[in-house]
Amino acid sequence: MRDVTYAMSVSLDGYIVGPDGGFDWTVPDEEVFRFWTDETRQLGAHLLGRRLYETMLYWETADQDPSLDDAQLEWTALWKSLPKVVFSTTLSAVRGNARLATGSLAEEIERLRAEPVEGDIAIGGATLAAEAAASGLIDEYRAMVYPVLVGGGIPFFPQHERRVDLELVETRTFNSRVVYLRHRVTR
Repeated sequence: MRDVTYAMSVSLDGYIVGPDGGFDWTVPDEEVFRFWTDETRQLGAHLLGRRLYETMLYWETADQDPSLDDAQLEWTALWKSLPKVVFSTTLSAVRGNARLATGSLAEEIERLRAEPVEGDIAIGGATLAAEAAASGLIDEYRAMVYPVLVGGGIPFFPQHERRVDLELVETRTFNSRVVYLRHRVTR
């Protein structure tokens, strides 16, 4: 069965976006960018909330940007071809290899898991991840922890009122002092 993963860059104090809405501290260096590219290769679908979808729209046409290097063009090609499901109550249409969700989050995940396709199902965005976590739908949490304290903002970990036991599966420290933590939910 395809795993559902939640992966984001996060500050040491647990936020994916700071109190001012900024996330400029998450700009990856070359080593971290290569890691994210390799992770994206393992995906079969990506679920996004509206805000993250709108943030990622740049990558739908980024290959036309002459300033991109080969690594960025490679990631752009991977992202553009990756099937995406967008959860929004305000959007009436989406672009690229994306579709608007027609069912609930649980229904969409069940539908994707039933497809005869390889690759994990990634969830992007804290609100969508919180809903998935509350329903017990996340199999792995993958945090790229940056050595910065931002003091507030949007938390990485969903705020729900139940305990979730995790098993540490992988760690990696990058030259930039960024630390990758991969935890599997124990069931």
